[in-house]
Amino acid sequence: MFNNKAYFSSWARMRCSVLSVFVFYALIASASRYPMPSELTLAVETDKKVKADAVVAADGTGNFTTVQAAINAAPDNRNTYFYIYIKRGSYKEVITIPKNKDYIYLYGEDAEYTILTFDNYAKRLKPDGTEFGTSGSATFFANGNFFVAENLTFANTAGMTAGQALAINIGGARSSFRNCRFLGHQDTWYAGSGTFQYLKDCYIEGSVDFIFGGSTAFFDECHIQSTRNGYITAASTPEGQSFGYIFHSCSITAYPTVAHGSVYLGRPWRPYAKVVFLQSSLGKHIRSEGWDNWRNVANESTAFYAEYNSTGEGASPGTRVAWSHQLTRKQATDYTYAKAMGSQHPGFVDDGVAMK
Repeated sequence: MFNNKAYFSSWARMRCSVLSVFVFYALIASASRYPMPSELTLAVETDKKVKADAVVAADGTGNFTTVQAAINAAPDNRNTYFYIYIKRGSYKEVITIPKNKDYIYLYGEDAEYTILTFDNYAKRLKPDGTEFGTSGSATFFANGNFFVAENLTFANTAGMTAGQALAINIGGARSSFRNCRFLGHQDTWYAGSGTFQYLKDCYIEGSVDFIFGGSTAFFDECHIQSTRNGYITAASTPEGQSFGYIFHSCSITAYPTVAHGSVYLGRPWRPYAKVVFLQSSLGKHIRSEGWDNWRNVANESTAFYAEYNSTGEGASPGTRVAWSHQLTRKQATDYTYAKAMGSQHPGFVDDGVAMK
């Protein structure tokens, strides 16, 4: 049996005490652009609560009534975290963290009831008469580096028939999400090539290609839910990139209305797509062949699709397409958090420490 504790021992050793906030820094492209302070800590009060730099409340009981206003208030070009606490409420606004605002940390009061939402979609016209396009349809744009979010819902409510409509578009080099929900249908969650994401205990739902892009992303104990027949992933991993999407100990389910055997694990948006499912539970909605070549046989020789120790009614290693892979235990150890994310990725406020 694969040992989860050993599998992530290198990550576990990075945890600090419950009275500290830890962040791992990345050297991305240029050290001068992303300075690395020698030490970054946050004082924690005796009641184990972090004092936020800004509080957002729709009812006016905070410093700001919109999330965008709080982000705008964060100083530019920071190298320490700016903490924004968001109270329960539905915030209908298109939100952008610009490239000059690194180290933004959003902390929601409650993931289910702290909702960042909008309803743009690719074919909708902007005031100038041009279309938003797929990438421009997002509710939330995360372009700052070292972005972290906890206990939030990112939603696009354009609807099932609207076509491409993103809940989030991630362009910042490194970001982390814990206990977040991403709601949409087609193209719910997108992150650009060359970026890195870690998602812990998150929920993502959608219909077609609803996790897509060219990033390196580690989905750790997440819940992935299909809203109709379609495809879960549409990776566009660049040629030569070591990792694409890694789903570790995830639960792959579907709405009760989704037919058995009607959802693919993925199809390659670009030829060198890489997707691996490790020790994940697959529902009966997963097709027996598992993967699709996007109507291009040539993709079968370049894409890398693999599973290790899948369980559930949708786990069927004997019927998967011949060009996919069933990993050995030894091969699976190549897909750890430490190897994919490294030691430079942003972490979270420690367990047991709340924010106010």
